[in-house]
Amino acid sequence: MESFLSRFIGKRIDVYCGGAASLRGDAVKVESGVLHLRDADGKNCYIAIDKIVVVWEARDDTHRAGFMPTPNKD
Repeated sequence: MESFLSRFIGKRIDVYCGGAASLRGDAVKVESGVLHLRDADGKNCYIAIDKIVVVWEARDDTHRAGFMPTPNKD
């Protein structure tokens, strides 16, 4: 799992650990069974790798759900 998570170093990821525990941040380091994340405010978070259920690359924060208007074709 550490080698898998190390592929995300330098990328913004979302990590789900079950229940209401969901975290987002830039993957900084994977070491000794711990994933190090840095949030948007520059604060560090440390997650025990054996508690991670799902991890994926974060989507663009500016993306909003909905329809895009199409230009008029007059």
